[in-house]
Amino acid sequence: MKTPREITPPETFSRRLARQAFAFRSLLREAVSTSHRDFTEGAISKAIFLLSVPMVLEMTMESLFGIVNVYWVAHLGKEQAAAVGITEFLLTILFAVAIGLSIATTATVARRIGEHDPEAAARVAAQAVFIAIGIAVPLALVGIVFQPHLFSMMNAGPGVAEAGSGYATILFGSNVVIMLLFLLNAVFRGAGDAAIAMRSLWLGNAINLILDPCFIFGLGPFPEMGVTGSAVATTIGRSCAVAYQFYRLFGTRGRVSIKVSHLKWDIAVIKNLIRLSVGGTIQMLVAMSAWIFCMSIVGRFGAAAQAGYTIAIRIVWVTLLPSYGMSNAAATLVGQNLGARKPDRAARSAWCAGHSNAVFLSVISLAMLFWAKNLTGFFTNDLDVIRYGAAAIQYISFGYVFYGYGMVMAQAFNGAGDTLTPTILNFVCFWIIQIPLAYSISSYTPLGAKGVFLAVTIAESASAVLGIACFRQGKWKTRKV
Repeated sequence: MKTPREITPPETFSRRLARQAFAFRSLLREAVSTSHRDFTEGAISKAIFLLSVPMVLEMTMESLFGIVNVYWVAHLGKEQAAAVGITEFLLTILFAVAIGLSIATTATVARRIGEHDPEAAARVAAQAVFIAIGIAVPLALVGIVFQPHLFSMMNAGPGVAEAGSGYATILFGSNVVIMLLFLLNAVFRGAGDAAIAMRSLWLGNAINLILDPCFIFGLGPFPEMGVTGSAVATTIGRSCAVAYQFYRLFGTRGRVSIKVSHLKWDIAVIKNLIRLSVGGTIQMLVAMSAWIFCMSIVGRFGAAAQAGYTIAIRIVWVTLLPSYGMSNAAATLVGQNLGARKPDRAARSAWCAGHSNAVFLSVISLAMLFWAKNLTGFFTNDLDVIRYGAAAIQYISFGYVFYGYGMVMAQAFNGAGDTLTPTILNFVCFWIIQIPLAYSISSYTPLGAKGVFLAVTIAESASAVLGIACFRQGKWKTRKV
């Protein structure tokens, strides 16, 4: 029989709560520091948390680049705000290439890390840098030379095109920085070093926050450059972030460490990355070109509609980018677990991330529905712009629950190296459904520009439903990377 001293008293509620709070703080501290866990072992929910927290913060920081730019530029006028929005849409071609290469890099690095081969992962990272630089230079030249024609293609008025000329020239000219920023963070995410990717964007965004109003309005010793100053500040911030990325990538503390021996051409690795990145690039081009067409259709209703749509899309991206962070965590876990030959664990990781993402976005959608005018009014006092922006936010937010699953499914396919399936889904949902619907509803119903916003919601929701159906088939588990 146990003595009174040997009997363990039941844990009180307050002690249990304190213990759980301490465990959560410890896990959160590990998430934002450099974790060295093996994500192919242990609890899936914990792995998702450790990867998602820094990725969510990383995506939030990335979204702030655009939000800060639009906030300050919107104070200059609706032509300037529309110019920023159109330029960003034109840059989607560059973003598509950068994201396509990033998809290939994340999938390949994750697979090599799952196979416990960090040397091979480092070779992949080095070859990806070579490809990125080789692609970025010609794209910069094309963008600088043809940007006036591109503005005309977007139905931009003379005032909008004139306001955005310098902004577009600088951003197209600095696209090497944009490409490397995407790519190097893809290396860190694939390796499971998401906290490093997060810190790089913290650094870049902090610099952008400080410099943006200085270059736009000519504060202190800085020249007053208007909307062009926003591009200058953003480029400086992004360049500092890339410098930090290289510092960490050539260091010795991360999971992937590039050495001098890795800085030589490896044709086999380059061919494999190009093969995967072509699918990822087409996937992104199909999706992003649909957004470009939507912006062009909205342009038929005037600069106020384009400015409102620009602000709305910025706000939508802010709310969705944390979910992209969770989706990127799913991609890393799928890739690493397939490399470790654990396909069932890879599938469970994707479903767990999908459920969490859907719950998160369902809460966010309520806030978007009720506070759409307040959110748009934060950026501008123009009543017409606010009206269009609020309508876009409300219509698009109706599909947020579907977006939660759709983003995770797409990234799970990409993490497995199956870029073909989401490419086909994007083509069907965005080109066959979204664009015709956007034009038809806006042209032949009283909804006008609102028809474009409704078409976006319908297409994105259809993409999520079809993505879930394809993921259940499980063909992605046999994809070779």
